Amino acid sequence: MLPIKTGFSISSKYRKKTTLCALLPCFEKWCQKFDHLFKTKGQKKGFHCYLAGLLGESKRKNIAQITDKIIGSSYHNIHHFLSQAKWDAQSVNERRLQIMNKGNQTRIRNGFSLIIDDYGHKKGGNLTDGVGRQYLGEIGKTDNGIVIVTTHLYDGVRSPPLDVELYQNSGYWPDGQEDKNFVKKPDLARKLVNKTWERKYGLGVVLIDGGYGNNANFLLNLEKLKLNYIGGLALNRLVSESESKTGKKHSQKRLDEIV
Repeated sequence: MLPIKTGFSISSKYRKKTTLCALLPCFEKWCQKFDHLFKTKGQKKGFHCYLAGLLGESKRKNIAQITDKIIGSSYHNIHHFLSQAKWDAQSVNERRLQIMNKGNQTRIRNGFSLIIDDYGHKKGGNLTDGVGRQYLGEIGKTDNGIVIVTTHLYDGVRSPPLDVELYQNSGYWPDGQEDKNFVKKPDLARKLVNKTWERKYGLGVVLIDGGYGNNANFLLNLEKLKLNYIGGLALNRLVSESESKTGKKHSQKRLDEIV
């Protein structure tokens, strides 16, 4: 680039990096598979521009950075698309999984492992839903941030994401843990497991960590669905032994009495 003389600036329209038409044809073709989920041309363009921004090279994926890199986009339009436009994120995700499951290289294989996890990201302010002081796995300590509960699959080759739910900690609600809107992480995870099970993908085993393995309702839900699971359990948890050949169950014992 040529040096710029002091006192001069370049208009933002010249700092743009990408036009949608300059992207690979497969990008536009893929986006069009979602067009029926959006009611207006503005929503369709908003989806195309936002997705192009997420896939772009910018390190930060906020609206300002996205609209600065995509020619023909604007902060107002993308902000309206994300915060006010009436479209259903769950329908978009279901469509993504349908498309993924039709491709030879991305098709979901029977017997895959379902990974239950949560992810915390440090974030300032308090205007975004779910932001508050809580434990954040990204930095390994309690701080102000946002947490999501996720499900991924692993089939021996790939590990694509399936679903995500926003966790809103008790401090976010007026009545804390007694608030009717407060939902614990294991309950969010149970909801995501049920979604995967209802899709009839041929789920093999559920992989969980101790935070979910110590929640009785979550484990009972897995057993109700007859799902095998591997995870950390508290040593004082009551379990039933069963014979591998007959399936006959013995009386319940504490885990530390068996291992």
